[in-house]
Amino acid sequence: MADIEQQTPVEETPTNDVEMNEGAGDAPGGDVELTQMEPEAPKLVLFAELMKSPIVEVIVGSGENRATYSAHQAVIIKSPEFAKQVDAFSAGGPRQILFPDCDIEAMGSVIEYLYTGEYFPKRTSSARDAPLEKDPRQPSADDDGLGLLVHARIYTLADRLQLPELKSLAHSKIHRTASTAKGELAYARYVYKESSPGDATIRKPVAAFWATRSFSLRHDAEPEFKAMCLEFPQFSYDVLQLVLDQQEKSRRGGGDDGLSSRGGPSVVPGSTRKRARLGWVDWLRDGRWENAKLAAPSVPALVPPALHVCVSDASGPEALPDALQIAVEGIAHRYCGIA
Repeated sequence: MADIEQQTPVEETPTNDVEMNEGAGDAPGGDVELTQMEPEAPKLVLFAELMKSPIVEVIVGSGENRATYSAHQAVIIKSPEFAKQVDAFSAGGPRQILFPDCDIEAMGSVIEYLYTGEYFPKRTSSARDAPLEKDPRQPSADDDGLGLLVHARIYTLADRLQLPELKSLAHSKIHRTASTAKGELAYARYVYKESSPGDATIRKPVAAFWATRSFSLRHDAEPEFKAMCLEFPQFSYDVLQLVLDQQEKSRRGGGDDGLSSRGGPSVVPGSTRKRARLGWVDWLRDGRWENAKLAAPSVPALVPPALHVCVSDASGPEALPDALQIAVEGIAHRYCGIA
């Protein structure tokens, strides 16, 4: 709230002028106190000064698949990880930083960002939902998820280099990149392989995407989705958790949280999309997944007790979203040999 302006009363001028000796009213140390109160001006670093700093070679990859980026030290030390390695340089020794296990193009984009604050493909405008520039490197039908992987690799590298603003930028570009169902699964596989288990920023949107894409799973990428569930059980659990949370909200009359509105209906009445009752249904209904504790301790965590209640419902297992059915089927097959 703005301060209310008030008039300050003015005292009468005394009849007799009083002479003041120069500096008589100054309190001891007054100049020092004023100086301490003044904010320190930020240090201005000109671009020309950055260009005068020593060159550091950032060597990425190994063997024939290897590239060297020559960058100015004052630029790359914006990354705490780069700064730590620069500080470790010995006097007169090579000024090189090695990243043999890093993606070459991702590192190039990181260097570009450190110089310019952006990387290609850039947003076409400053609008919140502005699309990205067209990237001629990517195919029109991206079944391999190449467009998504560009930004995912930059995201994970930015995390490694401790560049949180670049992580946010890469994450925003992921959501502006179109792909196919198979491409999305290739991206999901990378995310669950390369990101830390606690990184909900990038993992949760992936699980939410597949928790609502029953139609895509059924018609475009069911085998790939099964393979993903078998390779990364945590992905299966994350998808299951979102689907079950949504069903619980619906039963309580709480509506949806926006998940179901982005995907098609889980079952189309009168269609052939209903899945057959397979062995995994009996496996769940009988509670046999509890017996898997000895063989695979992670199974009870992947198939929560709420799921048993869910498939025992009068509506039958066919009413479950395809994402849920496929994920559970994959888990049952892998851990208990259920067909």
